[in-house]
Amino acid sequence: MTAQQNTVLSWSGGKDAAYALLELPHVTELLTTVSENGRSSMHGVRRELYDAQAEALGIPIRYVELPMECSNEEYAARMASVVDEYEARGIERIAFADLYLEDIRAYRKERLAETTIEGCWPVWNPDTDEQIRSFLDAGFRATVVTVDGGTLDASFAGRELDEAFLADLPEEVDPCGENGEFHTFVWDGPTFDSPLSVDVGETVTRAVGDGEFHYCDLY
Repeated sequence: MTAQQNTVLSWSGGKDAAYALLELPHVTELLTTVSENGRSSMHGVRRELYDAQAEALGIPIRYVELPMECSNEEYAARMASVVDEYEARGIERIAFADLYLEDIRAYRKERLAETTIEGCWPVWNPDTDEQIRSFLDAGFRATVVTVDGGTLDASFAGRELDEAFLADLPEEVDPCGENGEFHTFVWDGPTFDSPLSVDVGETVTRAVGDGEFHYCDLY
C-alpha cells in the first residue's frame, strides 16, 4: 500500500467509515448511496448532512441514487456502472469499513474481481471493544441515528455515542453495532476541519422486512 494510490472510500457517514479514513493515506472521493427521497436507505440520514461532512473533511463525495424499492439486481447494476467509471479514471482501490462480516467482504471482492480496482479493508477484524475505545479516544463524536428494534428500544436513537451509551448496551449487543444493532452519524473528529452543527429531531419507527427500526432525524 503506497501513499500514491488513488482510493475511494465507501462512506456511510458513521463511526467505522470515519475511523477508516484515519488509516488511509490518500482518499480521492467518498462514495455513498441515497434513496430517491434524498436519504440514506440504511441510516435515514439526509443528503445535505453528507454534503456537510464532505465539506468538513475536504473530500468530494459521490452519490449513487437508488429507487425507494431497490432490488439486489438494480443495486448491483448501478454500482457496477460507477465502478466502471472509476476504473476509467484510474482509481486503484475502493476501501470499505467492514469490521468482520465475511459474507459482505466476499461479495465486495466478487464485484471487483473482474476489474483492475482492488478492495481494501483498513479496519478489518478488530477486537470491537478495543475498536470503539480507539474511536472515542481519537476524539470522534457521533450521534446514533438508527437502532434495530429487535435488539434495542427507541430510547437509544438520538443519543450521542459515548461511554454512557456503551454502558447501557445489553451484553449481547456488539459495541460497534457490527451486526446491524445500531448506526451512527459522525459530526466531529480529528479529520474534520470543524464540528458540524447537528440538531436532533424526532424518532420514528418503521417496519423493515420482518422487523422494525427506530430512526432519529438529524438536521
